[in-house]
Amino acid sequence: MNFDPPLMAVTLLRRYKRFLADVRLPGGEEITVHCPNTGSMKYCVLPGEEQAALISDSGNDKRKYRHTLEAVRVAHGHWAGVNTGRTNALVAEALRAGRLPGLDPTGGVEREVTFGDSRFDLALGERAAPHTYIEVKNVTLGPGPDDPDHGVIRFPDSVTERGQKHLLSLMDVVRAGQRAVLFFCVQHSGARAAGPADHVDARYGRLLREAMEAGVEVRAWRTRMAPACFELDAEVPVTLAPPETDIEGHRG
Repeated sequence: MNFDPPLMAVTLLRRYKRFLADVRLPGGEEITVHCPNTGSMKYCVLPGEEQAALISDSGNDKRKYRHTLEAVRVAHGHWAGVNTGRTNALVAEALRAGRLPGLDPTGGVEREVTFGDSRFDLALGERAAPHTYIEVKNVTLGPGPDDPDHGVIRFPDSVTERGQKHLLSLMDVVRAGQRAVLFFCVQHSGARAAGPADHVDARYGRLLREAMEAGVEVRAWRTRMAPACFELDAEVPVTLAPPETDIEGHRG
């Protein structure tokens, strides 16, 4: 995913009202930008601290907030991508380029495909007859500033009833004889593994394990982030070890 013009380096001052953030431009001017993230952004926004950040410029003066918060510098010097509106496009782009082994795009890559009463982010195959349904999650919950840099990045960062329903729907896909994939798009440069945040949403963690036992595949890829380009650059393992076992490295 290329950015033209490249993302602008700014200082994040605060996030508030869920979808707004104040930033300071390089010249000292302070502006309000759009923050398209419905989660808590736990450990992405550090209370009381100014953080380096990247914003995009829509170039559209008719928008109430012309700029968008894209990434922030988090604990241990890592970066986290916080614009969840980019996530599906990142994965779709990598799929179409054939860069995700085991996920063959030959039959086509479709977005927003229904299965029964559910709608999934992506599907492989023709829209009328997809053979693989993919639900994508933006994963950013890393260690806090006082925690060791264990490299395990987790989902979700707040209780997600919607995410729980997605897991149930993915299991329905498997029961119907189709292939179902939960794809963790890990937008955290410190990722060495990904897993469920049981301490945040215990039911999600239980359902994830049930889904894997039922045959839902779980894949996780780390995102490389730079002002000119974001892209999936490496697959990382999925660990089911609970967060309290996170140490230097991980067990799982």
